[in-house]
Amino acid sequence: MFETIQYVVKNHTAWIILHRPEKLNAFTEQMNKEVTKALKQAKQDEAVRCLVITGSGRGFSAGEDLAGLEENTDYANILKKRYHPMLKELANLEKPVVAAVNGAAAGAGMSLALACDFRIVSEKASFIEAFIHIGLVPDCGNLYYLPRLVGHAKALELAILGEKISAQEAKELGLATKVIPEADFTEQVTEFAHRLANMPTKAIGLIKRYMQESWELSLEQLLEKEAYAQQAAGNTEDHKEGVNAFLNKQKAVFSGR
Repeated sequence: MFETIQYVVKNHTAWIILHRPEKLNAFTEQMNKEVTKALKQAKQDEAVRCLVITGSGRGFSAGEDLAGLEENTDYANILKKRYHPMLKELANLEKPVVAAVNGAAAGAGMSLALACDFRIVSEKASFIEAFIHIGLVPDCGNLYYLPRLVGHAKALELAILGEKISAQEAKELGLATKVIPEADFTEQVTEFAHRLANMPTKAIGLIKRYMQESWELSLEQLLEKEAYAQQAAGNTEDHKEGVNAFLNKQKAVFSGR
């Protein structure tokens, strides 16, 4: 079904594995389309309650495969036709998304990691705003997500200087949710995804939606949205399960419904 990625669903978690290891999982048009297709599958599959994006081999993603570009490339068209549909699909996925950053995340690869809800990072991983080194502007939502994660001044510094960020530095900056020893990386990512997949999925989706909208809303507008979200969450089976478990002093078993 896929040639440049692997898509696996197990234990209510969908795994999108960027699979061009010989090119450090650099993006091509086909990979963009396949990731977008996989995101749609994960969205539509009710059995999927968490998504993990990672890379095969020693890298997460080196960004766009520059070897495939021609002189006088129409970058605007590439972004609008290839990357933007992928990023919009990711942003609209109301399920928790984990970037399992197993190695270098550069350029559009870093942007993809920033667009996820969590970044679980191998101690051997690194991030780099590589765009400036080829005279380009950070894209793929990079200038949107980065300042929201690290603040305006630090984001400007990272984007303009283009210096490599180690895993530990990423944790200190707030880019990484947690840093994992390389030997335990897959196991701990799986455990983290399992934890998310067993949480109240509908509530997580509502949290994601309205926290994102909060950037553009007044407090009064957000309070109105919040009331709607709470009613929607209150109508779920998971809410009933959570209340019953609390009253009976038991551990809740959420179904994602």
